[in-house]
Amino acid sequence: MGIYAISDRASGYLLLRASPNVHAALNRARFELRMGRHPDRVLQAAWNRSGADGLGFEVLELVKEREDADFDYAGELKALEQIHRELQGLAP
Repeated sequence: MGIYAISDRASGYLLLRASPNVHAALNRARFELRMGRHPDRVLQAAWNRSGADGLGFEVLELVKEREDADFDYAGELKALEQIHRELQGLAP
């Protein structure tokens, strides 16, 4: 559970997302890109142009599991995504 980013190294374009399973989300994105079916057309075009070497895949932050059963993980992910968007200068 955390925040991940996929970036086009040539243009600097950045896709930043929160996910309950960041590693699975990154694996899915790689699969979709290889199959030519990624929903983000800018990233797909970058993959088509440069392949895997042209993109960066990174886990930016993981949310630690809490002992508190009532901890708001969805709220934590939303807040962390907003923080990382602001750090990267991205729109909310």
